[in-house]
Amino acid sequence: MTVHAIPKIMTIEALRTGYLRGSFTPLEVIESIVQRARDSEDYHVWITPPSLELIAPYLVNIQHMSVTEYPLWGIPFAIKDNIEVRGWPVTAGCPEFSSISEQHAIVVERLIAAGAIPVGKTNLDQFATGLVGTRSPYGETHNALRPELISGGSSSGSAVAVALGQAAFSLGTDTAGSGRIPAALHGLIGYKPAVGAWPSTGLVPACRSIDCITVFAHDLEDAVAVDRTVRGPHSEDPFSKDRPLGPTRAPAKWLLPQGKLNFFGPFAEAYETAWLTAKQTMLQSGLNVEEVDISLLQEAAALLYEGPLVAERWADLEMFVEQHPGTLFPVTENILRTGSKETFTAAALFRAQHRLAEIRRSTEELLQNAVLILPTCGGTWTREQVCQDPVQTNSQMGLYTNHCNLLDLSAIAIPAGKVAEDMPFGITLFTLPEHEAAMVEAAKMVEQYQERILVAVCGLHMRGMSLEPQMTSFGAFFVEEAQTAPAYRLYKLDTNPPKPGLVHTHENGEAIELELWSMPLSSFGAFTAAIPAPLGMGKIQLYDGRVVSGFICEASAAQDGVDMTQLGGWRNIVLGDLEETKQASNV
Repeated sequence: MTVHAIPKIMTIEALRTGYLRGSFTPLEVIESIVQRARDSEDYHVWITPPSLELIAPYLVNIQHMSVTEYPLWGIPFAIKDNIEVRGWPVTAGCPEFSSISEQHAIVVERLIAAGAIPVGKTNLDQFATGLVGTRSPYGETHNALRPELISGGSSSGSAVAVALGQAAFSLGTDTAGSGRIPAALHGLIGYKPAVGAWPSTGLVPACRSIDCITVFAHDLEDAVAVDRTVRGPHSEDPFSKDRPLGPTRAPAKWLLPQGKLNFFGPFAEAYETAWLTAKQTMLQSGLNVEEVDISLLQEAAALLYEGPLVAERWADLEMFVEQHPGTLFPVTENILRTGSKETFTAAALFRAQHRLAEIRRSTEELLQNAVLILPTCGGTWTREQVCQDPVQTNSQMGLYTNHCNLLDLSAIAIPAGKVAEDMPFGITLFTLPEHEAAMVEAAKMVEQYQERILVAVCGLHMRGMSLEPQMTSFGAFFVEEAQTAPAYRLYKLDTNPPKPGLVHTHENGEAIELELWSMPLSSFGAFTAAIPAPLGMGKIQLYDGRVVSGFICEASAAQDGVDMTQLGGWRNIVLGDLEETKQASNV
């Protein structure tokens, strides 16, 4: 075995295949994880990091198990440090709160019984109070793809551990989006089951009545495998419920939000473009898609932190906070203390609960046999920006997630394209708990529909041009107008009919107008194969820095063409030709 045999991106299938082939052993996988964790210490992923001493008992545990009989045999998983593992510290992101756990959390116990190996405890926003990943005395968790950006929270370390190949899957928690937002920021699956479907005993609560333990993974099937292992009530957990998945079938209706959504942060425009692309994909999918008003969901979301329901957080942590003054992050303590406002009376709480019941009933009617799709988050921030405005930036991250648990919905966050290089975009599917299996099936379908590629066209394939029908016949749709970087020349080729030739140049280049179209990956190969020489498909750098696939021309062919760069784009060339024809006919 060499270290290169162990996959950089760990999945259950990849590891099981390696074990069965004898490519590596669980010990060798753990040794690799320990080294990877050491190499990325400055990302602040771990509170209790992986070590051979820590993990050794679990390697011994699987020696009497069969890899073919135990579905998670030898699969390493990370655990958010507000979930208990027997004999390990649990801190909830607060050193003064730390204690040694006497028992496993029930979900941890079930995973270990299936052969999985816990590898360490991950960093989090203190007491799971935050959606940004920067509110921890153990350090700000860096985004695995772009370290200057936030990781998302509160399950920050859990997502980054999976993204950096230090676990095949990880446990997070979700009260207002903590199990979904970090997934979206790392191109991962974030699976949040129905409230109570997974036992929460052994979880340091944020809002005990609606907290969910969740899973992060690279593959949807991996998340489903974890759910299959841990789902089910437990006699010692008063909040766990028997919530069977129900029939596995596609939903009858696919719901999208009406109108313009709100986007925020330094990449707001790109996030909106990514959402519109995902939305357009669904609208053109041939499915039964309906656009609906989501204002009631947003009203429910506001109740979580802006009303008396926030008192539930204070109820669990009041004694600790009062007995340990000055130990919490100021922003964390301020949020928790809002639960003790004098205006948040028992009467106010009941009024909020009554309104919530009304919204929940309306939501149940809306989501009967349906799945709702929203952006997982409407933007992101740099860690520096969050530091400058920790409350508002955090609040905006939960814009499309906060309603979920209050309304007793199941949710799964999945990747849906890119905002920019190393910046994935994600959407979340919501269903009623009895339709959770349909939600998983819907997620599989959406993954297939979302496997698309941006294609830059600069001539006859643009809107209104003669080859536009070829684009639509391949399932493509227009996304936006754009410009190349100022490093191209545009030629009118000596062909019949005349075609544009876009040529990259190292000097005297200019920005050329083009269009971006979204095309299914399944069609891209056939489309590319049909392009006649001297044209072809290559990489084009856009004015905003993005790099996309698009039409380029062999430089040798341009020598016989007419340089039309000064006109800025093919539409202007066509308009110029029309004007010349008109003038000639008048003569």
